[in-house]
Amino acid sequence: MEAHLDLYLDYLTVEKGLAANTRASYSADLLKFLSYLKDTGIDDWSQVRFPEIIAFLSRAQEQGLAPRSRARLLSAMRGFFKFMVRDSHLQESPVANLTSPRLRRHLPTVLSVAEVERLLAQPNPDLPLGLRDSAMLELLYGTGLRVTELITLAIGRVNLEVGFLVARGKGSKERIVPMGEVATEAVRSYTLGSRPRLLKGRVSEILFVSNRGTAMTRQGFWKLLKKYGRQAGMQKSLTPHTLRHSFATHLLERGADLRSVQMMLGHADISTTQIYTHVARERLREVHKKYHPRA
Repeated sequence: MEAHLDLYLDYLTVEKGLAANTRASYSADLLKFLSYLKDTGIDDWSQVRFPEIIAFLSRAQEQGLAPRSRARLLSAMRGFFKFMVRDSHLQESPVANLTSPRLRRHLPTVLSVAEVERLLAQPNPDLPLGLRDSAMLELLYGTGLRVTELITLAIGRVNLEVGFLVARGKGSKERIVPMGEVATEAVRSYTLGSRPRLLKGRVSEILFVSNRGTAMTRQGFWKLLKKYGRQAGMQKSLTPHTLRHSFATHLLERGADLRSVQMMLGHADISTTQIYTHVARERLREVHKKYHPRA
């Protein structure tokens, strides 16, 4: 049974082009399922039936697994059995007629334009690290990059003359993203000013470096963001994705079309981008309720 799992995971990497982290998540979920099957005496995939699937998902629920995580388990199993049928290892999938539970979509935290301005004003541009942090925050808000895309961004993928960068997103897919004038100038000031001072003669392909000349980490950037959020008096919980959410919502609020925002964010499915239309509508509803005399 393990051999078929290995074949499927190789298929995800080679043919589907999934990133290593995504492949690891699928592997972990399917290994849990395999362990459960073996505990129940099943030693061949052809023995798996609908009741085994339901029993496994029910046990996951009893163990306190969140609805979203259970939905991911089902998605992993559905993909695996589809592969098994496609490659003629099975005649039919035991999960073919099992529908995924409808998950309540939580609207992401979004900052107002005023809150973003307050946050971006916190780094001290007179200090090398402050100049770097200012450039990182401006670029994150100006492009909607994911934090991993930001901290792994190579300096050779940034064109300050035309104000564009090439981001490498999920599944190593690349996209071209406009930076905007403010973010472009912030990055220019950093690359000419503090970056050489942080590198101290060392060489790095990474655009944003630490004071040791090494690449930033996700955790390191998150700590910086929280620090600047506290300095700005933010009451909302800030994550690196907060500026990405704000970027998308502010674009849509000002009339950007959904397809363009999808391309800039690097979403494979436009339904993922549509969550920001809900955010924009919810914000309009809040404004109406707060300021309209009959709300």
